[in-house]
Amino acid sequence: MLMVISYDGSAYRGWQRQSQDMSIQGTIESALEKLLNEAICIHGAGRTDAGVHSIKGQTASFNLKTHIAGDQLKYALNRALPSSIHIDKIVAVPDAFHARYDATGKTYQYIIDQSPEANPLRANYVHHLDKPLDFEAIKVAMTFFIGTHDFKTFMASGSKIKNTVRTINRFSLEKDRNEYIFTISGSGFLYNMIRIIMGSLIQVGYHKIKPDEMPAIIRSGDRSNAKYTAPASGLYLMNVDYGQRIF
Repeated sequence: MLMVISYDGSAYRGWQRQSQDMSIQGTIESALEKLLNEAICIHGAGRTDAGVHSIKGQTASFNLKTHIAGDQLKYALNRALPSSIHIDKIVAVPDAFHARYDATGKTYQYIIDQSPEANPLRANYVHHLDKPLDFEAIKVAMTFFIGTHDFKTFMASGSKIKNTVRTINRFSLEKDRNEYIFTISGSGFLYNMIRIIMGSLIQVGYHKIKPDEMPAIIRSGDRSNAKYTAPASGLYLMNVDYGQRIF
């Protein structure tokens, strides 16, 4: 089966199951085990970091021994889960389907708040920067990320991924009052890749990096050329694409 999940990641140590700290995966698996009296492992499409959110974006596949309709399980599971996690949909898929390995692309959003004063109620959901950014320069720099590149520069140190080539299909920016919403879609993303890209764009917005320096930074493959990692609070997983509509 496949579930679509929304969550507020503020109180969790990310998606992946932890031995001691709360995680999204662990919380859902625990609720499923209590409801169905069987140990269930769910496989998420992406391992979002601590503090990252999902708006009907995360998906997870799992197999059940218990026969139960998706709508019935969704209803029971939402009653058992904390309010910070909501199951939006559960549908039947082939047993061999895997939420991560069958995904053909993902879409994320990142929100920067340029309000003169920070809103404490939004602190966990946006990255507030009161110093004005040059968004025209940022827009120019964004164009250099579109296409297929080796994104090793924008991968967190210590990651063991060997193939660091990824394709970004779309990178757009919209403004909603004082909030600037970046939408980025691609074939997949390296660990902390979007947050490091956003950190570099913020440096462009503060004129610490020139937009036309970005191609050389991408080609360098050197993490020291993209030192700043934007905080997780402004990041949202919005959609996982499987090439065809399956839910």
